Amino acid sequence: MSVLILHRNPFAAFPYRQWLDGNAPGLDGRTYPGDIVVLAARDKIELAGEKTPGAADHDFTHLELFGTLDDEAVPARALALAEEYRITHVIAHHEADVALAAQLRERLGLDGAWSADIAPFRDKALMKRLARQAGIEVAPHTVPGTARQARDFAGLHGFPVVLKNRAGYNSIGLSIVADRDELELRLARAYRDGSRDDLLIEAYVPGRMCHVDGLVVQGRTVAAWPSQYQYDLASFGADPGPRVDLTLDVDDPLTPRLLALIEQTLAALKPEGSRLRTHAFHAEVFHTPDDRLVLCEIAGRSGGAKIREVFETLFGIQLAVQVTRAEAGLSLPVIEGAAGDGAPLRPRCMSGQVLTMKRPGLVRSLPAVPDEEWVKGFWLFAEEGQVIAPAAGSADFLTAAVGSAPTRVECERRLRALGARVIAETKIVALSEDATPAQPGNGAEPAEAS
Repeated sequence: MSVLILHRNPFAAFPYRQWLDGNAPGLDGRTYPGDIVVLAARDKIELAGEKTPGAADHDFTHLELFGTLDDEAVPARALALAEEYRITHVIAHHEADVALAAQLRERLGLDGAWSADIAPFRDKALMKRLARQAGIEVAPHTVPGTARQARDFAGLHGFPVVLKNRAGYNSIGLSIVADRDELELRLARAYRDGSRDDLLIEAYVPGRMCHVDGLVVQGRTVAAWPSQYQYDLASFGADPGPRVDLTLDVDDPLTPRLLALIEQTLAALKPEGSRLRTHAFHAEVFHTPDDRLVLCEIAGRSGGAKIREVFETLFGIQLAVQVTRAEAGLSLPVIEGAAGDGAPLRPRCMSGQVLTMKRPGLVRSLPAVPDEEWVKGFWLFAEEGQVIAPAAGSADFLTAAVGSAPTRVECERRLRALGARVIAETKIVALSEDATPAQPGNGAEPAEAS
């Protein structure tokens, strides 16, 4: 037994050896018997301000760093390491790496999801087609091979329209196009090299975005719960205020509807024989002004930002721990003990997160770490005196906090007050307004970016 881990995050929040050895709450503490081989992204480590690990700074059998895991040499090197260490399981938490992990499992005949199993969760066009065939409403959309096809779609459905990558994540590359002039500018750039099939254009769906996050074990959803963004995901580059995300109350009429919709979606995307049996998921759903639920998309991995910490606050289950152990072929004693009667777990309280986005400039001051008991975690992704770049995606935070409360109303009150305090205590000045020489910034990314 041995594992290959594709790691596109900082290391602080992913103590793989500890998790695999069972040294986390509810686990058995048994030492992992095999090799732990890690291919990691140097850019994500350094951008978080972490020290790049040397030979004495990690507890893996083998650690190899690439500048970025987008390096075209990564797949061949991963395969070579898999063969050298006789890898039996492949682990990947980041959306950008699940396809390679599936390809490696398939090439080597290993347990876990193969390419066909994860395709419905990575290809948004395929995802929407399968969902629609199952009677699930999705936005009108098409894959425009040419700029003319995109214009024709906009002419048929009107503005705004949404442009996104078929395999995108973290809202990177996503554009809400307001009018024909803006569309022409974007199309000129998108199709300057000719036709393509990796873009999706869809009609804009009004309403508030909800998300449902959960854990499936051996094909059964053991824990899941809906939340609602109180902000627009696509506004990450221009949003100066706190971005609040809240779980829905048990008695909220939307709660059972959203949970049922996602069960239907999972069934549609995982046909009989799917190898994707134990996994986390993160689904996004529009709740329209006329009370419809329209599926936006769903990923077969845990959500980014601090969704994993919110989930742990709700259920006492660490998603990353459970998925790591499941993908390594290990037992999940926390789940086996908590969900023995077959019924999904119920949340212990309400929870949520409040986020602020990076904006460019010199960081003059940052907020103090809050000491309220209900604050379950607080993270800073920059340092005073550092020059930072603007947010490059919806998971590119300056600060993040997770809180809890008995009800959603009280949780919102607490998080908004904390968010206002964070904004008031944060000062970032544009370099043109400050005489201090620019310092090398690290553009710090959150530890949980995914």
